[in-house]
Amino acid sequence: MTQSLWQRYQDWLYYHDGLGLYLDISRIRFDDDFVATMAPKFERAFADMVALEQGAIANPDEDRMVGHYWLRNPDLAPSPEIRDSILADIQAVEDFAAKVHSGEIHPPEAPRFEHVLSVGIGGSALGPQFVAEALSPDVPPMTIHFIDNTDPAGMRRTMTRMLDQLPATLILNTSKSGGTPETRNGMLEVKAAYEQMGLNFVDHAVAITMEGSKMDIELAKAEGWLKEFYMYDWIGGRTSVMSDVGLLPAALQGIDIRAMLDGAKLMDEATRVPDLKSNPAALLAMAWYHAGQGKGEKDMVVLPYKDSLMLFSRYLQQLIMESLGKEKDLDGNVVHQGIAVYGNKGSTDQHAYVQQLRDGVPNFFATFIEVLDDLPNQDDIEVEPDVTSGDYLNGFLYGTRSALYDNGRDSVTITIPDVNPRVVGGLIALYERAVSFYASLVNINAYHQPGVEAGKKAAATILDLQRRVLTALRAASEPLGIETLAEQAGASDEVEAVYKIARHLASNDRGIKLEGDRAQPASLKVWLER
Repeated sequence: MTQSLWQRYQDWLYYHDGLGLYLDISRIRFDDDFVATMAPKFERAFADMVALEQGAIANPDEDRMVGHYWLRNPDLAPSPEIRDSILADIQAVEDFAAKVHSGEIHPPEAPRFEHVLSVGIGGSALGPQFVAEALSPDVPPMTIHFIDNTDPAGMRRTMTRMLDQLPATLILNTSKSGGTPETRNGMLEVKAAYEQMGLNFVDHAVAITMEGSKMDIELAKAEGWLKEFYMYDWIGGRTSVMSDVGLLPAALQGIDIRAMLDGAKLMDEATRVPDLKSNPAALLAMAWYHAGQGKGEKDMVVLPYKDSLMLFSRYLQQLIMESLGKEKDLDGNVVHQGIAVYGNKGSTDQHAYVQQLRDGVPNFFATFIEVLDDLPNQDDIEVEPDVTSGDYLNGFLYGTRSALYDNGRDSVTITIPDVNPRVVGGLIALYERAVSFYASLVNINAYHQPGVEAGKKAAATILDLQRRVLTALRAASEPLGIETLAEQAGASDEVEAVYKIARHLASNDRGIKLEGDRAQPASLKVWLER
């Protein structure tokens, strides 16, 4: 490394003593003039963060506050009622987990719950999955499994593999609204599997939902589920991992949730400092801004060099892309903002796509995550004289970083002492806060998601059309051509959608038959078996 880079490294290195976390943005090629131009933007960003934490309405679509940082420091909550509720919730999670582990709460068919099946999607799954992969003990008190999609084959595979374990499985059903279709479908698949085994689903079922939701009123209370935990309206899915959504499955796996919360609290405190060089989230946001010229022109490739952090990039995809991917800014201008995120882990991906990263299209910046302790509490063997497997991992990380930089590819490096609950809590908080700062820098709202809602509405439209197609087929006295079927379903302008619905139903033995040349969809005749 040249002296100038060594000096730049020292000039821009951030270190958090409480977490042992280093943030190095020296390999992002900004200069002093750029930093100076960003100063007014950061003045606004620091003020925006203060307003957010004090309870400003941050999600106008739902007229709600955004307060995930209150979860790790309840004293900052805008009312005593919210503070007391947060404290009571954490205690309730710990008490419930302790009773499950001791066998005081147990299923009728077994002395203990030994497995957890988490049913959710999006933030209700990604955060708990990342935490489980990162922090679950090698021999946890309970083994966790996930259903996080409405793919029937995937759900059946999970249930088949767990068949012998179902009598000793606790089921966490997580949906804020209580009506999320994917979660509802997963719950119904699980319920059907229990019924087929002669087991009572309600004796195993826990709800994590909003008080007063459909899941709360019509299911958990009406059917007498084992337990309910309530979500807050001021917690969005992508920032819910420090709420009951993430804390309950973590506690059931024996993960120290108080340490996670403490780590997040420490990082929150560090990111309240209204000074760029002393604020790690602000530094990270500035690096993102420079890398993509404030327009998301480069993707973020996340490469943690530790197997336990493999799912971090997947978790960050939702946090960053759902928060920052916006068509319009706060003034109503069309801006098409966002940062695309992908990645997996090092050094695996050096044998997968680092070749393109170094020599291909320079449309990205990298984020390397280094873990200093190769094998906590154990001695690593030497694979060569004076060299361990961990030394190789470290060499690959810094070799790749150097090779990319030398070829004009910028990067950020985050270094942590090891993967433990406090540090993981700090990492989560660091990125949550960086997202908030970046959103302010580019003048967008990070806390609403109109695009997601549009996708949900479009899916509902397709399902409504499917019902109309079936109604038309049931009324038909003879096979119908695709265009005639579309006309009779009141969808003459949606012929392709009608065709694909008919093809899907026919492929799944739903009583629909197609006859004709499959390569010529317009020639097909459709009828309903009676």
